[in-house]
Amino acid sequence: MAKAKYSTSLLDTKELKKLKQPRVAILYTEWNDKIVKELMKGALKTISAFGGEVIEKLAVPGCFELPFATKQLWQYYETKKEKPEAIIVFGAVIRGGTPHFDYVCKAVTEGILQLNLSLPVPVIFGVLTLDNEEQAWERLGGSHGHKGEEAAITALKMIANSRKKQLK
Repeated sequence: MAKAKYSTSLLDTKELKKLKQPRVAILYTEWNDKIVKELMKGALKTISAFGGEVIEKLAVPGCFELPFATKQLWQYYETKKEKPEAIIVFGAVIRGGTPHFDYVCKAVTEGILQLNLSLPVPVIFGVLTLDNEEQAWERLGGSHGHKGEEAAITALKMIANSRKKQLK
């Protein structure tokens, strides 16, 4: 099982101090909202710490709706001057007694993958796939770090990478 302490390079944010006003959009689910609110709190704190702006926060009912809403959000901003440079999606799927968990996890994962291959901005996967609620709290400041903060760091690093490529 991966532990945050083994991913120190992900948490190295020195290069982000030079990043000027990165723009991020966040889509999040209403389902499992207690968990998702904590993911959001960590992301918002991190984005703010690096001078970033969250230009959109959009709630959707559940994880299955995240890919469609992400595509729709991008289409709305596509022609605007101040569009998001990265999009973070947050949700939490907790295993139950039916195969529903597997179908939702597979669908949202593949949907976000397709968006990463087709949109001109990165879509950061911040969906927790959990066996139980206890695992969520291990990923919200426990032994597995804070996945909301890590998603924000990932978004900011991808924005920095994209900006470097545009300059060349």
